[in-house]
Amino acid sequence: MKTKKGILALVVLAVAMLACQATAFQPQQPAPANEPVLPVAPIASNAANPATQQDGLVVLYESVSPGTVAIITDQGQGSGFVYDGQGNVVTNYHVIEGATTVEVRFTSGYMAYGTIIGTDLDSDLAIVKVDAPAGELHPLPLGDSDTLKVGQTVIAIGNPFGLNSTMTVGIVSALGRTLDSAHETPDGTLFTAGDIIQTDAAINPGNSGGPLFNINGEVIGINRAIRTNSTTAAGQPVNSGIGFAISVNMVKRVAPVLIATGKYDYPLLGISSLPNENMSLPVIDALGLKSYTGAYVTDVIAGGPAERAGIIPGSKPTSINGLLGGGDLIVAIDGKEVRTFDEMLAYLITHKGPGDTVVLQVLRGTEKVDVTITLDKRP
Repeated sequence: MKTKKGILALVVLAVAMLACQATAFQPQQPAPANEPVLPVAPIASNAANPATQQDGLVVLYESVSPGTVAIITDQGQGSGFVYDGQGNVVTNYHVIEGATTVEVRFTSGYMAYGTIIGTDLDSDLAIVKVDAPAGELHPLPLGDSDTLKVGQTVIAIGNPFGLNSTMTVGIVSALGRTLDSAHETPDGTLFTAGDIIQTDAAINPGNSGGPLFNINGEVIGINRAIRTNSTTAAGQPVNSGIGFAISVNMVKRVAPVLIATGKYDYPLLGISSLPNENMSLPVIDALGLKSYTGAYVTDVIAGGPAERAGIIPGSKPTSINGLLGGGDLIVAIDGKEVRTFDEMLAYLITHKGPGDTVVLQVLRGTEKVDVTITLDKRP
């Protein structure tokens, strides 16, 4: 697969972590180690009454915080939450990456060593198994991230800068974002993670792996990264109001498999697409596209699922240097409208697996063509 620079960017369909520049997306690396520190019913809210709403947040915190934990490693610390009554704890892969010891600290003060039993570099998820008394294990209820809407209230609880059980409040700023994965493709580029939630709830180093809740006290995401231009004196990224969380529906697909087998396989479609932000009017005119929305195919993996099924990449010079025209524009997947590549990726990774089939509707000139593709496994 070719790597294109400038206006073209590789976005192979599979999944995600991030780049580590202080001016770009920042995974919330474990904060320096500091002093330590039953399923929950949904909590009703009353937006019309601020006092009642405030009381609701107090009740929410008191109900769910026992299910949150601090993760301490020989390299730093992060956050996590109790997934089930068997002692499985969900956190970020980058929190425990390279760790030789993992300590799990509960809000009660109870501490125990944990064992890493499953990791997924693409979604940046990991499962840590801890042997703890049943009374310490308070599994948190999982919500449905597909029902989220921009503007809804969200609450983060975690361990920023080692300040255990810190609660911050914000909103869903955007849905369906993508991030880079820690998993490299065979040619050295990175796979892409999708179905990412953007939020302005304050997230800082140490929040990584901690839960993002809706107003009902259900986990709807796992805090993972921020975008910032600011750093501390120690070089750690500082919250700027743009944070990112792995959707809980991705967690619900990945976590049970990690617990059972230790790894998770992602579907591979095998295309590169024009980045969403580059679908400008000059680009659309140069490509001769008949639609303002969709995922434009710039390249396909040789011998991959898309190429085998006959998906056509761009190959003809255009008026814009480096931009090749004549490629398919994907406008639907399994009958679901595709407005952006990010939307298509979110659907693929939350609904499909290796060996499944998808039907892409592509626009070739003025003709709409349905193409059935059998998905491979990411290498």
